Amino acid sequence: MAKLYFRYGAMGAGKTMDILKVAYNYEERNQKVCILKPCKDTRDGITRIKSRVIGFEREGRLVEDFLKEDDETISSYDCILIDEAQFLTKEQVMEFARIVDELNVPVICYGLRTDFQMNLFEGSKWLFAVADTIEETKTICWCGKKATCNARYNKDGIVRTGAQVMLGGNDSYISLCRKHFMEGNLGPGFKKIGGSFHEE
Repeated sequence: MAKLYFRYGAMGAGKTMDILKVAYNYEERNQKVCILKPCKDTRDGITRIKSRVIGFEREGRLVEDFLKEDDETISSYDCILIDEAQFLTKEQVMEFARIVDELNVPVICYGLRTDFQMNLFEGSKWLFAVADTIEETKTICWCGKKATCNARYNKDGIVRTGAQVMLGGNDSYISLCRKHFMEGNLGPGFKKIGGSFHEE
């Protein structure tokens, strides 16, 4: 039986790299895969799926366009992979759950658990609620402990206020353990020069 999976992790944990690997594995066995992402994620282009960890990329589709397809078209896929699943809406999560249950197509979602303030994203919240299988993709803080927090930073250090969604990469976000997130400690790779933080 098909399942709805949620594979979550902090930024830099290799979630998109894993999507590309899983897609390759399916296609190597002549199975049909669809890779999706929500329209909120425009960092690498509207439909481009790109791993910041290894730089591999490929074309995908928007969740919003895919969910307009009829059930017959959707059921022709052997697997559906979703990148940046934290940006899904509750309605979209429930529709993917229906696709799993009624069309018997596995759906594997990859995304962040929480935002830069440690609040759950809508998509993550509902995936935690309804997914059949929940798995953590791990990465580490600068101290070597498991990183669970996505810290937003700028020249003044860690940012604690602002809009939940601000697209960015290593120039705006860093994965930290809870202790160093709470302390606002970006690690020895950053030092303060003239009142501003700079990467060493």
